[in-house]
Amino acid sequence: MNRQELVQQIYEKRTFLCVGLDTDIKKIPQHLLATDDPVFEFNRQIIDATAPYCIAYKPNVAFYECGGLKGWIAFEKTIKYLKENYPHHLIIADAKRGDIGNTSKMYARAFFDEMDVDALTIAPYMGEDSVTPFLGYEGKWVILLALTSNKGSHDFQLTESKEGERLFEKVLKKSQEWADCNQMMYVVGATQGSMFEDIRRVAPRHFLLVPGIGAQGGSLEEVCRYGMVPDECGLIVNSSRAIIYADSTEQFAEVAGAKAREVQQQMAALL
Repeated sequence: MNRQELVQQIYEKRTFLCVGLDTDIKKIPQHLLATDDPVFEFNRQIIDATAPYCIAYKPNVAFYECGGLKGWIAFEKTIKYLKENYPHHLIIADAKRGDIGNTSKMYARAFFDEMDVDALTIAPYMGEDSVTPFLGYEGKWVILLALTSNKGSHDFQLTESKEGERLFEKVLKKSQEWADCNQMMYVVGATQGSMFEDIRRVAPRHFLLVPGIGAQGGSLEEVCRYGMVPDECGLIVNSSRAIIYADSTEQFAEVAGAKAREVQQQMAALL
C-alpha cells in the first residue's frame, strides 16, 4: 500500500484507527480455548467486527512468538486472513527488528517476502546499515522507533547532545537521509502530547504510528492538535487492549466492534 492509497482509505472511511492484535491466550474469552486455534479464532472475530472502523491492524509479534510453533501458525493465518478478506487494510508487524546488515536482510525477507506484511517496526539504534535492508522492498513501509510511549523512553530518547539536540531528533533527521515520507514512518507515543510539535518541525509529512491511546491514557485530541498533517492526516493511531479486551464473554467481538466504532466517530470529527 503506497502513501496515496493509505490517505485515500483514511478519508473514505473517516478513520485513522489501527487495531492492535496483542493477543494473549491467557486473556481471551475462555470459550475460545475449545477451538482448534484459539488465538487465530479470537483474531478472526475481532477483525470481522472492527474492520469497518479501522484502516490498519498491528499484530505484536511477541504475543505470537511466545506460543512457539503454534503461535507462529496463528500469526501467519491471521496475515493470510487479512490479505484474503480485507486487502485494503494496512498490516503492520510490530516486531521492532534491527541488527547488522546480513541479519536485517533475513528479517526483511521473513516479514516482507515470506509473510507479506505491509509494514514493519524497526529499532534504529544500530544505524543505517541495520535499517537499509528493509528499505529495498517496493510498496513496503519501514516504521522507525522515534519517541515511544513507555516511561523508560526518557532514559535515552530525550538525552541531549552538547548542541542541545535530543536523541529522538537525531534519529528523525539522520534517517531522512535513508528514505523519504513515501516509505518511512515513525513511532511516536500518544503520551508524548505537545512533543508532537517538535516531531513535526523535523518530520512535517511523515506518517506517525501512534500507540498509547486507550489503556495507556494518551489523548487522541492532543495527538491530532499537534501531530495531524493537513489534507493527509499523517497519523495512524493504535489501540489494542481498550478494544480487543473490552469484553470477555461470548459477545467479545460485538463489544470490540462497538468500541472501535466509538473511536472511529471521534476520529471522523477530528478529520
